[in-house]
Amino acid sequence: MELKRALKEDINELRKTCIDAYSRNFHHHWNDGGLEWYLDREFSNERLTSDLADKNTKYYFINHQGKSVGFIKIKNSSLSNLEPESCIELEKIYVLPEHKGMGIGKLALRDVFKKAIDDGKKNLFLSVIDTNKNAITFYESLGFKFHSTTTLDIPFFKEELKGMIKMVKELDEKLIVNKDDV
Repeated sequence: MELKRALKEDINELRKTCIDAYSRNFHHHWNDGGLEWYLDREFSNERLTSDLADKNTKYYFINHQGKSVGFIKIKNSSLSNLEPESCIELEKIYVLPEHKGMGIGKLALRDVFKKAIDDGKKNLFLSVIDTNKNAITFYESLGFKFHSTTTLDIPFFKEELKGMIKMVKELDEKLIVNKDDV
């Protein structure tokens, strides 16, 4: 597994990877018409071009055996009770379903931890659907802790899935372990 930073010239591949990875994992979370609306909103050429030009936002391809099997989006952001300059948000991480359970997500996040530490960040946070027990357990296994609850405020998303948990991980260089430990 390797993370490859997405650049402006990668926009077509990034768009395809984002749409494929997101829709194959979460198509069932949307009411009629919602998935198409969301994909256009989040992964249009205009949105991705804007995100890639933003110095506070980074996309990475998750590559495995020479091909893209998912993506990560991180951005400088703040979370209550934490110093704004010390935080980075894991806004999106999606791995194609057929590559889940192989340790790829764990390796990718460990690389993100290292990149965040190298950038002087002390905390990485994320939001996860409160009924997504597999994801919550996965994040807890990597040292994320409960921070707070919130509600997803987005149209077309199924009402019963709008509850969210914010989780935070304190980043510390000594916590970054060898990739062989996965």
